[in-house]
Amino acid sequence: MSFSTLVSDLTYRDSQRPSPPNTASTTNPIDTRSQISRARSYASTAATSVSISGDISSQLHGGYSHPLARAWQAERQLTKSMLIYPLFITDNPDESTLIPSLPGQKRMGVNKLVALLTPLIAKGLKSVILFGVPLAPSAKDALGTAADDPQGPVIAGIRLLRRAFPRLFIIADVCLCEYTSHGHCGILHDDGSLNNSLSVDRISDVAMAYAEAGAHCVAPSDMNDGRIRAIKLKLIEAGIAHRIVLMSYSAKFSGCLYGPFRDAAGSCPSFGDRRCYQLPPGGRGLARRAIQRDIGEGADIIMVKPATQYLDIISDAKEIGKDMPVAAYHVSGEYAMIHAAAKAGVFDLKAMAFEATEGILRAGASIVVSYFTPEFLDWLET
Repeated sequence: MSFSTLVSDLTYRDSQRPSPPNTASTTNPIDTRSQISRARSYASTAATSVSISGDISSQLHGGYSHPLARAWQAERQLTKSMLIYPLFITDNPDESTLIPSLPGQKRMGVNKLVALLTPLIAKGLKSVILFGVPLAPSAKDALGTAADDPQGPVIAGIRLLRRAFPRLFIIADVCLCEYTSHGHCGILHDDGSLNNSLSVDRISDVAMAYAEAGAHCVAPSDMNDGRIRAIKLKLIEAGIAHRIVLMSYSAKFSGCLYGPFRDAAGSCPSFGDRRCYQLPPGGRGLARRAIQRDIGEGADIIMVKPATQYLDIISDAKEIGKDMPVAAYHVSGEYAMIHAAAKAGVFDLKAMAFEATEGILRAGASIVVSYFTPEFLDWLET
């Protein structure tokens, strides 16, 4: 029923009512205003009864009708301080080579780092994570001995960045896969299986070397059992545990999303795969146990990797480590897929970069390792 029809209907009803004694039958302006008011009230009540099924709290649109109000609906809003930018540093000091499978990203030598990072830090970059990429033919062996070479790319990079950018937070990824001739994340038995005991001892030594070189944070990504405890104990013994953040790749899943990273780092296994030490994609219970274990062994930050396919694990990590920061690595394959789809016209690159990252934050992360970091520094105000 239209509003004008309601007014006419109410006017007709009033005309049919007996008039009080000594009262004129004509309708005055006050009566007309009264009828319009009654019509509005009736229309409002009718509309409400149709659109609301009993509970006024079902009306939500007003709560996010303004851009700022929409931002307030997020428990965590993406800021520049949440972002960590991955850097691939080679043992060729003057290297600067684009990585074809990782759009916009480069392998570079230490002599190129300051020029790369100076404008990004001016825009608000707070943190980087360093991955060593040895290119010299003699740099790889069965034990990954070049991983903690004092002249190697990671230690040289740490020292340079500490001098050049005193306020930049420097994280060193700790693994052997880039430095071993077989490409696995530890030392192997003669039968090719992982020697967990020797691997943990070696990984913890490498972590110590990075910490002593000046890294603010060491981040073991190897997934060997017990390496968090081993690193923490060595940090305590060296008297530096109070100033080194220990960020564990606690829930790192095996899968096909690491391809561009392995192209960048030259870390593909020469045989087999990593399924016996990285988590199976369906292993939610294993991930929860690994998170609990690493918290118990002294991790300061828990990381989940990859991110968008494992939002439930990020949520689990936040539930289990409710008093700890949770990080997520938006890995190379996730980044490359967004670029490929945007190039094909499936969606807008910026919109999807935000959507993917906001989903990671919504799941429970407050730190994101992202190849989109340079773009986010332009897109974000704070």
